[in-house]
Amino acid sequence: MTTPAIIVLTQAGLPVAERIRSALGRGEIHVLVGRVDGGDVAFETPTVHLRGQFQAGRPIVGICAAGILVRALAPVLTDKRGEPPVVAVAEDGSTAVPLLGGHHGANDLARRIARALDGVAAVTTAGDLRFGIALDTPPAGYVLANPADTKTVSAALLAGATVRLEGEAPWLADSELPLAPDGTVTLRVTARAEPGAPDRLVYHPATLAVGIGCERGCAPEELVDLVDRTLAEHELAPKSVALLVSLDLKADEPAVHRVAAHLSRPVRFFDADRLEAETPRLATPSDTVFREVGCHGVAEAAALAAAGADGTLLVAKHKSARATCAVAGAPAPIDPAAAGRPRGLLSVVGIGPGAATWRTPEAEQHLVAADDLVGYRGYLDLLGDSVIGKTRHDFDLGEEELRVRHALDLAARGQRVALVSSGDAGIYAMASLVFEVLDGGEDSGWRRVEVAVVPGISALQAAAARAGAPLGHDFCAISLSDLLTPWPAIERRVRAAAEGDFVVAFYNPVSQRRRDQLARARDILLDHRSPTTPVVLARNLGRDGEAVRHCTLGALDPGDIDMLTLVLVGSTETRRFGDGDERAWVYTPRGYSGKGEADRREKAS
Repeated sequence: MTTPAIIVLTQAGLPVAERIRSALGRGEIHVLVGRVDGGDVAFETPTVHLRGQFQAGRPIVGICAAGILVRALAPVLTDKRGEPPVVAVAEDGSTAVPLLGGHHGANDLARRIARALDGVAAVTTAGDLRFGIALDTPPAGYVLANPADTKTVSAALLAGATVRLEGEAPWLADSELPLAPDGTVTLRVTARAEPGAPDRLVYHPATLAVGIGCERGCAPEELVDLVDRTLAEHELAPKSVALLVSLDLKADEPAVHRVAAHLSRPVRFFDADRLEAETPRLATPSDTVFREVGCHGVAEAAALAAAGADGTLLVAKHKSARATCAVAGAPAPIDPAAAGRPRGLLSVVGIGPGAATWRTPEAEQHLVAADDLVGYRGYLDLLGDSVIGKTRHDFDLGEEELRVRHALDLAARGQRVALVSSGDAGIYAMASLVFEVLDGGEDSGWRRVEVAVVPGISALQAAAARAGAPLGHDFCAISLSDLLTPWPAIERRVRAAAEGDFVVAFYNPVSQRRRDQLARARDILLDHRSPTTPVVLARNLGRDGEAVRHCTLGALDPGDIDMLTLVLVGSTETRRFGDGDERAWVYTPRGYSGKGEADRREKAS
């Protein structure tokens, strides 16, 4: 099941939410801004947020009255078979009520929550009550092939029919179903591609491991076609595929991941030594493959490694022009998490200025999904509860390259890593350094890592929003730090910005050892614009101690500024109006009023 969103509307509900997350082993706590302190994700409008989570297919556990969830979600209910679980939990934890998706995990979710809270699960589904099992919601490791026939089968059972069980499935054998050798309805458990019927439910156990290999740059369509044909020719059910597996050298191969996406299954990887250990069980060992990658087979060996010591090779290596495929079967469902390792993910996450309400939903998703958080300790401290359950890797300022290398090392081992930057990860932050290190090509394992850059609200955006709209027309950003860029290069850029009449956002305006660069930049700008040009000084945006002040270019004093301040200098068109800093606005017009006047003159003529 996808990680549930645990919705909390009052502070009293937060301890219950935390107990639920602990019992489930996962879950994001979503809290109402202004009403609840803490949580992982903050939202402002409950109805909009609930509908968004529901329409994204995410299970919802609401610590609130059932009516709140019903009124919020009723307008977006469409397909009963596709709706995610929705459970309402009393604020004192006494009751858990499955409202929607009872046959898609809500009943089971409500029972688990009730057990954890010593409460009651208000399950009303007839089949669940009579037999203690939901036929259309098999446990992990099994997929129902014909869910549309469940209603007919359930009705027959409630009317007194008996069940003939074919195949191995302890969850069915140990249930309260009326089992009989000559049962009038059939529950069939098989990895074969078999159709169901109104009196026959077919369950596919996730017992198949599909091993794949391919040449570098193999067309994804070729590998997808090979896997589909292999399964079809041997009458194996795609829904019984537990995972795709391959050699770790293929972790960054697009074709491999296309197949995994095509079958909606995870993909895992083994190193050459582990695959070589499977050589005695291979049907088609190859010395050529051994010379190339260090093991005598990829597809067969990977499939057998995933199926385990008791697994068997069901389909020997099949080949296309540039790819191979093999299938192994296990006696019981395969747990992908225990087979090989996933491709590592390095998410370079911009968390914005620091406030949770300024973090994007995408940033929150990557932080929640991460196993490890890497970053400057001050930035990680800003994450609050988002660090719970994660392994922190704290670094000092000035250790940027060490952070990147450490994050890549973790990801190369199959970890999901979030490398945290303040502001936007791609603006004077860690993303460019990540690609610079990767471009150096020092470690081939790093190049197999998946990299995602997650944008955040930049300091210049936050400062502009607080001040009004100073970036309403053309602007640029310049860092005044000469630690990595020689001052003459910085000076050329400042002069070009002045001559081009750009609004300028100065990052890193001063430091303890640098006190004169901002003054020199100011003097360059004064050669091209008035001393009365508006300037915005924004400090600690989105954090405790936030301060936004205004001054003029002529009065800009570097002595009043520190490293935590962003300096926004207007262009010749930038204007300021109002009284004082708190009641004044700074904006740069884009010329709409002039365009309106020109349009009026044109119409008048």
